[in-house]
Amino acid sequence: MEQLTWTGALSPLNFALYITLAILLAGIIAQMLLGLVPQGSTRAVSADGTMAADQGFSGLVGKVVSYAFLATLGIVVLYLLGGVAMGTDAGIIGGMARQLVPVWIALAVTFAVSIMFKRKLGLYGKLFDSTVGMIGFGLVMFWVFAGFFGGVLEMIVTHDTLSQTSGMKNKLPGTPLRGAEEGDFQWFLLGGDNLARDVFSRLFDGAWVVVVIAPLATVFAFMVGITLGLPAGYYGGRLDTILSFLANLILAFPVILLFFLLVTPEIVATGIPSYMAMILFFFPVVFFCVLLNSRFYTQPAIRTPLLIVVLGGLFWAYLSLITNNGAIVSNDSYTLPGIPQALDWIAMPSETLVVFVSVVFVNSPTVFRIVRGLALDIKTRDYVAAAQTRGEGPWYIMLWEILPNARGPLIVDFCLRIGYTTILLGTLGFFGLGLESESPDWGTTINAGRRLLSIYPHAAIAPAVCLLTLVLGLNLLADGLREESLRD
Repeated sequence: MEQLTWTGALSPLNFALYITLAILLAGIIAQMLLGLVPQGSTRAVSADGTMAADQGFSGLVGKVVSYAFLATLGIVVLYLLGGVAMGTDAGIIGGMARQLVPVWIALAVTFAVSIMFKRKLGLYGKLFDSTVGMIGFGLVMFWVFAGFFGGVLEMIVTHDTLSQTSGMKNKLPGTPLRGAEEGDFQWFLLGGDNLARDVFSRLFDGAWVVVVIAPLATVFAFMVGITLGLPAGYYGGRLDTILSFLANLILAFPVILLFFLLVTPEIVATGIPSYMAMILFFFPVVFFCVLLNSRFYTQPAIRTPLLIVVLGGLFWAYLSLITNNGAIVSNDSYTLPGIPQALDWIAMPSETLVVFVSVVFVNSPTVFRIVRGLALDIKTRDYVAAAQTRGEGPWYIMLWEILPNARGPLIVDFCLRIGYTTILLGTLGFFGLGLESESPDWGTTINAGRRLLSIYPHAAIAPAVCLLTLVLGLNLLADGLREESLRD
């Protein structure tokens, strides 16, 4: 078998792609330069009084940029369609495009259904009226589906992520597999790493690690921040002073330094992260308890069984999260037992637990300050005064009057915070802290590949590009959500 090129039989499209990219880049540079030159008004006014498109040279450049972008996008789609149809005959891109067929199908179905029912889906549906929002949503959902199909169902990966293949150490992308047996995938699409493992398979297996830990840790941080921020902003006084002081105390430490302190082996051995998990992970239980109780307080026939079922399940999940191998804390000095292993249905290794707790602890104070500020503003609104006049309880007002009206800024911050968390996870993995050394997460993979970056850059560049696209998608998604929420 021969070495695969990047585009294979689709190489005639390369020249067209280079031309459109050159035009697009030149147009963008021209727009930037024109923005530096003072100009008179170049916008025309339509008959109805609205502003039309730019006229003159500025309008021409804008049209060129738009058409070049659409042409580039069309060529990329041709690469993908050709790759799906031709497989490795279309080179490395074709091989990856065919492996990712489940992701393309899932994305197409998601977009089709969402656009079809977008008028009934609230803020999520309005997201599809924003080009920036759709691009960001597409990038994020690509990695969500890629992580699920690659890391859970293993439909994308071509080789075992931990297996070492003889003769494939640091091999370049498209290298054929030596001694491949019948039924084996014949190439390392993105080459081999310094331990002769398939980079392509590790990327999509590691994607699941990132798309699970970052959003879930951010959700827990929001549970902590909302549960403490709402009463601090609503009640004010001494409670607000104490909680704000504690939040500012944590925020006074540099984030990276605080992460390093929490994940170092010496701190982990003391059991401090496990005790922190006991406290921080209990906040979702408290949040849902107060949420349901305040909503159904006047309907005890519904409230009591609902609380028993929901809180029973949440408390079981809580104990399962903080328990590892039958113990909550286990070191040379003592052991704090947890639930039996037969009941421990959430498998969270100790290394993952430490990283999870660290992310929640670092992000919670910032969320607290945002929620507190929103509560201070919204509690002065008329609808809050109306709820107080009706005799509603404080927690009902906080959770069912203030919180829903603060959802716009919180949703935007949630998306941005997932991006920050993703970068922090990559940073920890890059420095070899947190997750186990064999983990396929992107930060660990970049760290392993950086040692030979000047000779074999593919092992480090590939996960770095994945990290970049996911964070970019989250930022664009946040921009789209902010744009649509401001129109409400």
